[in-house]
This record gives sequence, C-alpha cells and structure tokens, in this order.
Amino acid sequence: MKLFALFSLLPSLLCVAHSNSLDSCQGRCGFGTSSSFSCQCNPSCERFKDCCSDYVQLCKAGAASCTGRCDEKYNSENKCHCNSKCTQYSNCCSDYQHVCDGDAGGASVITDAEIKSVSEALYALDSNRASPSELVMDSQALVPGSESGSQSDLASRPLFRYLDEGSLFSRPTYAALLALLDNYNRMTGHAEDVTPEETAEQDSFLKETMSNTELGRELFAFLYTKGVYTSEKDFLHDLKMMWFGLYSRNNRKMDSSGFEHIFAGEIKGGKVSGFHNWIQFYLLEKRGLLNYYSHSFNGPWTNYPDVLGMQFMWDGYFKQVGSAVIGCSPEFDFAMYTLCYITRPGKQCRLSLGGKELIIQTYTWDNSSYGDGKKYIGTAYPATPRS
Repeated sequence: MKLFALFSLLPSLLCVAHSNSLDSCQGRCGFGTSSSFSCQCNPSCERFKDCCSDYVQLCKAGAASCTGRCDEKYNSENKCHCNSKCTQYSNCCSDYQHVCDGDAGGASVITDAEIKSVSEALYALDSNRASPSELVMDSQALVPGSESGSQSDLASRPLFRYLDEGSLFSRPTYAALLALLDNYNRMTGHAEDVTPEETAEQDSFLKETMSNTELGRELFAFLYTKGVYTSEKDFLHDLKMMWFGLYSRNNRKMDSSGFEHIFAGEIKGGKVSGFHNWIQFYLLEKRGLLNYYSHSFNGPWTNYPDVLGMQFMWDGYFKQVGSAVIGCSPEFDFAMYTLCYITRPGKQCRLSLGGKELIIQTYTWDNSSYGDGKKYIGTAYPATPRS
C-alpha cells in the first residue's frame, strides 16, 4: 500500500518541480531567451516584459550574490559571476564558494554584518580571557612596518613580564591547549607521527573549547542556524579534519596541519612560518627559546584581548611579523579563526570586538582535501595594517 501511494504521488511531485523550474529564475540568471520556459531571466526580459516574478530578486537586485545563480551562463553585464570558470578568471561573487561550490553543505549566505554580530557575542562570552592582573605585557620598541624585517633586537626585556599560570593554566581549555602544543616537529619536510594519545588530546581540545564553553556553543548555534552544520557531531568532526588533518608543506611528507601551523608554529625555508598564538609565544620565551625583538603593530584595545604584530627569533629562526590575539582564551582564538575560515575562506574577514574592528586573513590549503573535496585550513592570522 505504501509503495502504491509513493508511485501515485510521484507524478504530482514531478509536475510541481517542473512548474517551479519554468516559472522561476532559480539557477537561470543570464540564460538566453528560450521558448521552453514560461518566463525569462536575462536583461532582455525587461524590454519584452516577460521576466519571471523572481527575476529582480535573484538576478538583478542580487547581482552581487550567487543565490539562485549557480552554474548560470556568463553575462558580461553582471558585476560578478557564479559558474565553474569564475575561479579561473577571479571574478566570482564573494559568496560563490559557500552558495555554489559545495563547501558549506547548502548553507545560506552569511553577511559581513552577521559575522560582526556573532563575533561581538563571542567576545562577550570569553570569560576565560586573561585579566590585567593575570597578564602584564612589556611591548617596548614599536617599529614601522617597513623595518619589521631588519632583524634588530630592540627589546632588552621579555615581552611577557608576568602571567598568572596558576589561575589560567588550570582551566580546562588552557590545559587542553598545553597538551597539544608539544606534539609537533616544527621542521617541515619531516612527517608527523600522530599517536593515539595525541589523537585523544585533539578530541579533548575540541570538546573543552567547543562543547563545554558557552562561547563554543554560541559558535555552533550560529553555524547551525545558517545551515552550515546539521548537528554538533558533524560540526566537531569537520573541525577535527579541517584543523588537525595532515597534509604536506614540504618534501611530500605529511608534515603539517592548520593547527600546527597557526598555534604551534613551523620552520620552512629557514624562517618561522605561521605561529600566531600568544600562549605558545609565552611558553617558548619562558624557556629561553624565543627572543622578542620589537612590535610593528599594537591594536586599539586597552584590555585583553589585544593584537600585536611581533618580530622575534625562535631558536635561530626569524619571524618578521608574528601577529597574534594576546590574552584571549584558547576557545576564543580557535573560534575566531574557525568562524573566519568557514565564512570567508581565503579572504579577509572583518570581525568586531568591543566595537573595534579586527581583520582576520585566512587561506585554504589547495594541494589536498578531505571528505567530499573540502579544503584544509592553510593559515589564518590577524591582518595588521601596513605603515
């Protein structure tokens, strides 16, 4: 009986789908005039008065968005494009990857205003950030950006004057981060050996930062409501692959991951690569393995988190600008980069923290992928202005 009902229903479903395709511009913006359709979706339809009812919404007013325009034919009148060749010609609309390229699993468009709104919410929820009594900085020399590569040690004292380790490092998210930071070989070209214990530490970090904090749950709720993820399990699994999945930066060895590059730092081509986490900086400086030289940028915040663009030598290797969000909790650092990578992969992402703008630059790792063609995170960092 159920099978009969299904076959009885099928013709009507097909009719509905066929009718919708004839009367809508969904996926048809820019197509030439065709008698196969009851209405048209190109600029000529305005002259001949035969545009579909959603033409203005999808094809004209939404010309800067790919909503309803995926795989459309090229139209030189459009401000940006939404077909498979737009990446080749660098003229895709800003939301092409999320709307058309399959990376967001059918997610709706996420606007800059929404990103700023949720980043303010996450900022307000960062209850584990360092307070001024728990963290004291000594930033010393400020140099122009044009001189950040001079390798001149202009700071006679360490960057970190005081950190209350007893208060901060005993908190679950800090402890989970500390457990991860010693898992990596900083030299690219040498394959990482990930043990079962280290895999468990990755799971613990994701659980503590994303599942066990209000901040992490707020990030998931936002991405869930936007259709990026269908469940918390899906969210955590994707983050584990995106951040901890291994790929090769050098010599075809599985030597790197987004987490290692951004949070722990690496050495490639005789220079420090990545390294955008303040806690790793503190730990290495405390051990005498890192020598702070100067800073070329100091963010506008008067409390924590703040942003510094630092010059330093890491056990013989120089970093020209190691920008980092200083004093934030591990969950906030991880959430900010995650938010920006998911919503603005390979682009500048504009956040708002306490009413002040922070720009995060992200890059995808395009040489390999995971799952159904998803891209690993290549790097992400606070983008400091040029002087």
